[in-house]
Amino acid sequence: MIADQAQLPALRDGTDADAPHFIRLVGEAWAEYPSIVFDVDGELPELRALASHFAARGGKLWLSEDRHGMIATRPLREDGAWEICRLYVDKAARGTGLAHRLLAVAEAHARAEGAERMVLWTDTRFEAAHSFYEKRGYVRQGAIRILDDLSKSLEFRYGKPAKGLVVEALDAAAAASAERRLAQILVHCVAQGASISFLAPLSPEKSRQFWKRVSTEVAQGQRVLLVAWLDGAMAGAVQIDLAMPENQTHRAEVGKLLVDPAYRRRGIGRALMRRAEQAAERLGRRLLVLDTREGDLAEPLYRDLGWQEAGRIPGFSLDEQGRGHATIFFWRRIG
Repeated sequence: MIADQAQLPALRDGTDADAPHFIRLVGEAWAEYPSIVFDVDGELPELRALASHFAARGGKLWLSEDRHGMIATRPLREDGAWEICRLYVDKAARGTGLAHRLLAVAEAHARAEGAERMVLWTDTRFEAAHSFYEKRGYVRQGAIRILDDLSKSLEFRYGKPAKGLVVEALDAAAAASAERRLAQILVHCVAQGASISFLAPLSPEKSRQFWKRVSTEVAQGQRVLLVAWLDGAMAGAVQIDLAMPENQTHRAEVGKLLVDPAYRRRGIGRALMRRAEQAAERLGRRLLVLDTREGDLAEPLYRDLGWQEAGRIPGFSLDEQGRGHATIFFWRRIG
């Protein structure tokens, strides 16, 4: 994404007269994949009058002034859900920030119209698009959709909360699709001095490997991953480790409470901890434990939420200079 947003082209409402531009954008994007058949009149006749198509469904369509990008959104029958549709950007304009601007405008319109959730479908072959949506806080949801078209298309469904502070538990597919954004949050937190078992500077590759292990443990039922969104942006996470010894299956360990530094002081950490306690209780865990470095930003939060200090061990963890720091152990009964 380019630093100077003023350099990006303005967006305007798309019209039916823009059909040649819409057809070109979609056609050139699909042409990058030899296995995809682009048959406008046979399978995509709505491209001939796309503005009318979305207007009839209560939606809206945009085209960049330079005609290098397009996007649309429309309400769905699901309660409060809006769908992102037809996001296409010329190959030469990718990486400039145009796609981010298009998506931001469509999401803002949907929120203004009352959207509670954003959803979209993307072809399983569009890996670059998956990466883009995941960076924007979308996660995989539900089963793969099979289309009865000439291209034998399979599509992933992505979604995320549209507004407010929302915490959700992710299943294995969603956890895997959240790895990119969570890795970024972890790197930011470590850079800001968070005490979460890593030393700065944490490389993006090492952070991503950590989240891959988390996704695997979620798939195995050994871990619960809770993620927080604030107005559609993935902003934090916390985990519940369920893999306890057989004589301790009544308890769980809470760990890796993360809030992106850009979103702190907005109640995200508190909301994550509350949901972690609720999730653990629903799973039959009655005793929770956690540990944190003495003086960590989260220490006052744990105490305020009613966690009890069990004790501390001096020099339990080391910082980047090799200096020892005390770790405090907390516990809390629930249920």
